Amino acid sequence: QVQLVESGGGLVQPGGSLRLSCAASGFTLDSYSIAWFRQAPGKEREGVSCITSSRNTFYADSVKGRFTISRDNAKNTVYLQMNSLRPEDTAVYYCSRRGFTGYVWWREEQYDYWGQGTQVTVSS
Repeated sequence: QVQLVESGGGLVQPGGSLRLSCAASGFTLDSYSIAWFRQAPGKEREGVSCITSSRNTFYADSVKGRFTISRDNAKNTVYLQMNSLRPEDTAVYYCSRRGFTGYVWWREEQYDYWGQGTQVTVSS
């Protein structure tokens, strides 16, 4: 069955870096766009970044220039490199498969499978 498993979260100081991984199984990764979302305590989930099957990338304004999304189809994995982390980046980060298109990339209704999430905490 389709599975997405995130890893790489943790506690990091402001200004630090983390790399999140999203390991996919049960489907052909290179046929799908994959996005990262995050949810901070008391806030709605929001789109962070998306990479298409043709490797076009999209970012939320709040992370542009600091985060980089990439994919390695041979390893069935999508990555999110996060640099210059800020306390406001603290959240649970989820990866998700974009099952169909037709909306802007951050609209959740087009995402059909989700991982369980990985916690990122940015604090001194």
